[in-house]
Amino acid sequence: MTAKRIILELGAGNDLHGGDYTKAALRAVQDALHHSSLTFIRSLAVDSKAMQVEVTIGVQKPELVDVAAVQQSLPHGVVSVKVVKGGLDVPDETGRDTSVIASAAVAVRMELPQAG
Repeated sequence: MTAKRIILELGAGNDLHGGDYTKAALRAVQDALHHSSLTFIRSLAVDSKAMQVEVTIGVQKPELVDVAAVQQSLPHGVVSVKVVKGGLDVPDETGRDTSVIASAAVAVRMELPQAG
């Protein structure tokens, strides 16, 4: 069986002061998660540990995101995290502070029985 994408949620998060890319990424993931209620886990008696959760984070400096922290923030499934160049940095007029905006896509895949 091939895992099928059953959920895709998008989110945005920011760190307004301090330029913390991980904080912005975590907020983007939480924003995406708060758009969903995975009621099928209970109603279909799905083992949530079997879900494949694929997270893609977009920020201007991908290397500054703590991938392990993002992985640990997801409550269900086998989590993979990919960080890519995206998002937005907004420096203040003095050049001493940067607001970081991150975007997140959270996809859930599961093995589904074939209709027959």
